[in-house]
Amino acid sequence: MVPLVRLSICLAFLFTVTTSSLLAQVDHLASAAKLPDHPRLLLLKGEETTIKRTVSNDKTWDKLNQGILGECDALLAKPSLERIQVGRRLLATSREALRRVFFLSYGWRTTRQDKYRQRAEQELLAISAFSDWNPSHFLDVAEMTMAVAIGYDWLYNDLSAQSRSTIKEAILKKGLEPSLDTKYNNWLRITNNWNQVCNAGMTYGAMAIYEDQPELAKQIINRAIDTIVLPMTEYNPNGAYPEGYGYWGYGTSFNVMFLSAVEKAFKTDFGLSSKPGFMQTADFMENMTGPSGNAFNFSDSGLSGDLQPAMFWFAQKRKDPSLLWVERSRLMTEGARRHIRNRLLPATLLWSNGVGISSIKAPKATMWVGMGKTPVALMRTSWSDSSAIYVAMKGGTASTSHAHMDIGSFVMEADGVRWGMDFGMQDYESLESKKVDLWNGKQGSQRWQVFRYNNFVHNTLTINDQLQRVEGKASITSSSTNPSFMNATTDLIEVYKGSLAKANRGIAIVDKAYVVVRDELETPPNETTVRWTLLTPADVKIIGDNKIQLTKDGKSLLLQVQEPANVTLKTWSTEPTHDYDAPNPGTTLTGFEVKLPANTKTALTVLLIPEKSATKAIPKIEPLQNWPK
Repeated sequence: MVPLVRLSICLAFLFTVTTSSLLAQVDHLASAAKLPDHPRLLLLKGEETTIKRTVSNDKTWDKLNQGILGECDALLAKPSLERIQVGRRLLATSREALRRVFFLSYGWRTTRQDKYRQRAEQELLAISAFSDWNPSHFLDVAEMTMAVAIGYDWLYNDLSAQSRSTIKEAILKKGLEPSLDTKYNNWLRITNNWNQVCNAGMTYGAMAIYEDQPELAKQIINRAIDTIVLPMTEYNPNGAYPEGYGYWGYGTSFNVMFLSAVEKAFKTDFGLSSKPGFMQTADFMENMTGPSGNAFNFSDSGLSGDLQPAMFWFAQKRKDPSLLWVERSRLMTEGARRHIRNRLLPATLLWSNGVGISSIKAPKATMWVGMGKTPVALMRTSWSDSSAIYVAMKGGTASTSHAHMDIGSFVMEADGVRWGMDFGMQDYESLESKKVDLWNGKQGSQRWQVFRYNNFVHNTLTINDQLQRVEGKASITSSSTNPSFMNATTDLIEVYKGSLAKANRGIAIVDKAYVVVRDELETPPNETTVRWTLLTPADVKIIGDNKIQLTKDGKSLLLQVQEPANVTLKTWSTEPTHDYDAPNPGTTLTGFEVKLPANTKTALTVLLIPEKSATKAIPKIEPLQNWPK
């Protein structure tokens, strides 16, 4: 038997060798262009002229520019940030630092008004004086380093020698050096947003102080090029982002910040943007927003859609302004004040490519299907009609980063109302502060007791009051863009293995008039109870044996069970079950339960009929095998 101490040494050595091999670097920079002088991050010297031309040619861009400058003026009177940590995170401070410094530096670059430079320098010196940037939660360091790097680079030629020295030292000691410590850099080996954000932040820091620390800077940039490939493989094959809308806005945005800065400085992105699926992910994001402007907020995501600066980078790279249809709407219908909390907002103008906002045309396709770890089917009847029907369905697995037990779930809109909704995320600190074991995704873990995270409150099936299987995965098995029967189907059996012998779900928009949700099930050798649920913000009224009336904002929707004939229509409370659960006011769970005999084949067919189609004659829905492919 190997002594415990010797075994530990052997394991430590093996880990070191493995890690070294994993992170063995290619000198990507050896053949790259010489790094330009400051300013070199995102916007080279003199490129402000292009932004000024864009602003002067388009009133919508001018309003956004004025909104950013107005926020810069508001920041002048605010005290500098303090190192305030909440729980395990300094992240709120880091994000505000990035917002302030990016805005003020933009204000200085585009107006040369010294008040913005002075205020940015004040913020940079305050941040640099923090005891540390909280390396134990490295996202905090990454965003803070990006903030300070942008400010240092964009103000470089106008900072005093003392300020330059102080800020540069902070980037080195509080940003870059901690990233070399194995206690803090496990993000180098993971495939989610942490890798993207942290590699971007470290690269910005390295590029900012490149001339003073050339070898270290090269090491960090080469390391980033080598390792950011890991999360970029998650977009394969055609762009669906596994972590959903909210984390696309985080991980993908910082991935784009990385690519944009590297390409601007070195005249190449080292082939990274050609990774399978990455450039197509803009289609995923555009289709993830419904006519209401709200997001398909599965997994840990907020409901409210936001302006996405990264979409302008994708549109520029692909030479396809139609990718900006949703962003067009946000810029034209929402005031600039709506967007000033977005810490990457100035990048929108950097990547604008001079596009005229009002001239952007709608996309041609009304359906998009993405495969990969979290496959989705996103369909609508129109891009320009605010009352259009929108249905978005997901497959995937609860074992994905930030996932919920929402496999087979969907959201649905019609007449400007989101009738079928998703709670989305709960604030992490609200759970962590109460010692919830939030990040343990195993089947029996406490994570799945959090009210918003399990299948009981999602628009999917619950079998015998059991949780979905964490290790199960559902794929999109077929789809059709046929305008009279636009549909997609998914195979859910792995998610319900042991509880069902077969489980397929299909969702369709029929004749651009109503929605069908059809589940085809086979039961095992025992009686099975199936619960079908729809989470809604509407008022709910059961009006018959198979009909439920939903009303909201003066509009109505009929939920009708076409089959089976005998179901028990129900509503369930959304009152939280634990003291750590977030409240859910104004929401109701509705649907039905049905007991199925052993060894039987059954179809559950539900119609979601908007008010304007209430009198339409609806034929019996065909089996899934007969749906258009």
